[in-house]
Amino acid sequence: MPEGDTVWRLAQRLHTALAGSPLTRCELRVPRLATVDLTGRGVLEVVPRGKHLLTRFEGGLTLHSHLRMDGAWKIYAPAEHWRGGPAHQIRAILGTAEHTAVGYRLPVLDLLRTADEARVVGHLGPDLLGPDWDPAKALRRLLSAPDRPLGEALLDQRNLAGIGNVYKSELCFLLRASPWLPMGQLPTPERVPALARKLLEANRQRPARTTTPWGYRPRPFEGSGGARPDRRLWVYGRAGRPCLRCGTKVRSADQDPTTEERVTYWCPTCQPAPPHYRPVG
Repeated sequence: MPEGDTVWRLAQRLHTALAGSPLTRCELRVPRLATVDLTGRGVLEVVPRGKHLLTRFEGGLTLHSHLRMDGAWKIYAPAEHWRGGPAHQIRAILGTAEHTAVGYRLPVLDLLRTADEARVVGHLGPDLLGPDWDPAKALRRLLSAPDRPLGEALLDQRNLAGIGNVYKSELCFLLRASPWLPMGQLPTPERVPALARKLLEANRQRPARTTTPWGYRPRPFEGSGGARPDRRLWVYGRAGRPCLRCGTKVRSADQDPTTEERVTYWCPTCQPAPPHYRPVG
């Protein structure tokens, strides 16, 4: 699932392509919106809210979309061939004279009044990359359930919006804390919002997400050396490979046993499990 930095970049691309122009084509290929036609309405802006996308139009309407696991928005020039997937996977087409944005496999697509956006995003916590970022509020929400495992608390978008499995795993590693450590037992919980914000801010303009010193390719004036693609992340996706800090084999397991979509990676040496708990995996 795309995380907050990826959605932020996508929102910037969609905004650049569509904002300031009227729609010359509009197709919303979901049953409840099949008769909607926004042709002629100007696109005001495209903004991210955590992992959600809000496309605002003249007349006080907003198209809300969420990519979840498989969704994608692709942007094409007028004569460009669409390569995002077969036609039956298209859920939305928003075209202007200059660009066409095509939404593929969008599991969430709603049209609502802009004044009612809180209905779909009002439950979210402070947005790590948004103008509403409030670290104190995020910390209060994280600590509101002190017995909840750190990894689960980070994934809960009601606490702070924008973290997915990658940043969850990387944050826990950088905190040297087990993803299963109860949130209330974290020695310095105030580091969590600050570090999460720092990581997403550092990566929102990067095409390749990086959380280690080795994964960033310096600009010419910043010194010699090059990026190490195999060392961009500390633990995520590195199950069975040596920890970049201590050499212990990185492990993986499901953070939440009720779903296989929340896999966690961790180093058992750098992030020892809390007493009386041993994750399966």
